[in-house]
Amino acid sequence: MRHSLHLTGLAGLVLLQAACGNATPQAAAGQLSGRLVITGSSTCAPLVSDISKRFEGLHPAVRIDVQTGGSSRGIADVTRSIADIGMVSRDLKPSEAAELMPFVFALDGVAIILHANNPIRELADAQVKGIYTGAISNWSQVGGPDAPITVVHKASGRATLEVFLKYFGLKESSVQPDVVIGDNQQGIITVAGNPHAIGYVSVGAAEYEIGQRTLIRLLDTAGIPATTANVHAGKFPIGRPLILLTRKNPPELARHFIDYCRSEAVHDLVQDLYYAPVSAK
Repeated sequence: MRHSLHLTGLAGLVLLQAACGNATPQAAAGQLSGRLVITGSSTCAPLVSDISKRFEGLHPAVRIDVQTGGSSRGIADVTRSIADIGMVSRDLKPSEAAELMPFVFALDGVAIILHANNPIRELADAQVKGIYTGAISNWSQVGGPDAPITVVHKASGRATLEVFLKYFGLKESSVQPDVVIGDNQQGIITVAGNPHAIGYVSVGAAEYEIGQRTLIRLLDTAGIPATTANVHAGKFPIGRPLILLTRKNPPELARHFIDYCRSEAVHDLVQDLYYAPVSAK
């Protein structure tokens, strides 16, 4: 996870959260009521939605509204008190961390995907960079068929975009996309429908779709297979935390929901969507 740097940051967040003395999910069993608005990362949203349904089942007087729009939206909405909780799928910037309280609840990676029928089995980092900047425009230039490459790119404000650009050392202005998409699902559908397309999405989202026989394939990065197991072990080079964030001193309902998201009670939901769980210590 850009190995030691990512793991050190994650460890710091976990220690910070432990020091805050969060209440256990059971502490308010049967006592919670109210409404939560949660906005942000489309990578986090399917998992948070599943957890929300289970939480509402335990607390019938609670209603949770989960909306997407990208990590930048989640940060902005919490900062402006539009949302109670934001969803973010990247490391927070220092200015963001100074104003908000982050809680890591799962781990994920970002990886390159191709159509399942594309014969290319590996791309070096320099080749990926060349494809996204337009220096490489035909698959024949990297050992594939004589066919133009369709470059699928994320829209601004998406955490997956920021993680991708950072790893490959790219500026957004230097990318030459053919298709600009929003969430992971749009990227997967686009690549699955075009044998000559290339994109990048959440490892967890891609593994889930491959399990559903969607016509995509994950590529290794730096020789490391793009798998949830490698993300969890810290081996995959493009790793990221999945974060729920609030304002300082969040309200009781938000605190209890976040505690629940980070408890072993939802590990099955985390793993069902091919993410790696992280528990509060």
